[in-house]
Amino acid sequence: MKAFLGMGLLGSSFVKAMLAKGEQVQVWNRTLVKAQALEANGAKVLEDITDAVKNADIIHLTLKDDDTVNEVMKAASAGFKPGVIIIDHTTTSAKGAVQRTADWKSRGFTYLHAPVFMGPSNALEGSGSMLVSGDQGVIERLESELSKMTGRLINLGTQDGKAAALKLIGNSFLLSMTAGLSDTLALAKAQGVSSGDVAELFSSWNPGANMPNRLNKLIEGNFTSPSWELDMARKDAGLMMKVADEAQVKLAVIPGLAAVMDSWIEKGHGNEDWSVIVKDSL
Repeated sequence: MKAFLGMGLLGSSFVKAMLAKGEQVQVWNRTLVKAQALEANGAKVLEDITDAVKNADIIHLTLKDDDTVNEVMKAASAGFKPGVIIIDHTTTSAKGAVQRTADWKSRGFTYLHAPVFMGPSNALEGSGSMLVSGDQGVIERLESELSKMTGRLINLGTQDGKAAALKLIGNSFLLSMTAGLSDTLALAKAQGVSSGDVAELFSSWNPGANMPNRLNKLIEGNFTSPSWELDMARKDAGLMMKVADEAQVKLAVIPGLAAVMDSWIEKGHGNEDWSVIVKDSL
């Protein structure tokens, strides 16, 4: 028997996939109606959280954050079966994941943090990626359970909390990429260029394909042989802001980036590669 706590878009999709495979799942959600929507799929809905986890061998979580996970697990713990395994797919802090792993182990329960790069459709299809790290014995024991939920199970090694850290790092890139694309479309709008023309450009010239090489170059930390000098990159950023300002279009990222560039130019790095702005992050 499984229990699943947290019936948001991701959790409810995971549950639908489990039910479609013939598994028995007890579900709970703070807003009951979200859980009740899964009754038609065969889920057993419990209003009381301790009833929802009763007799469950494995409990899955997809919640909001560290505080919510701690609150829900505390409330549910009165109904925990001895030796129950708790698998948490919530995006949380690494510190929180480490603390929960130790705390629940001391109480005789197994807690594994397994965050995902998956949307609702991935959860339904069993595609996307799931991250795990920590006790390799625990991971080996749960590998078959987790692998059938995702297209790729990525084992990051023995360090507790590493999966949580890398999930947050991955999400930071997704946020940055989308914000950058927002500025790209805003600049197109400011110059009367259609979004279709932008898409056509990026289908022919794909800067994203070079991302792994660019990352390795940044990590290498050699900024003295520029392919694009910081002074020139800053000039272009200024032109972007001028064009946007004249069209009364707001940019989300470029103004902040320009301020960072200015600080590095003031420190005497204007003739180095513009990527020198990441130096303090290495």
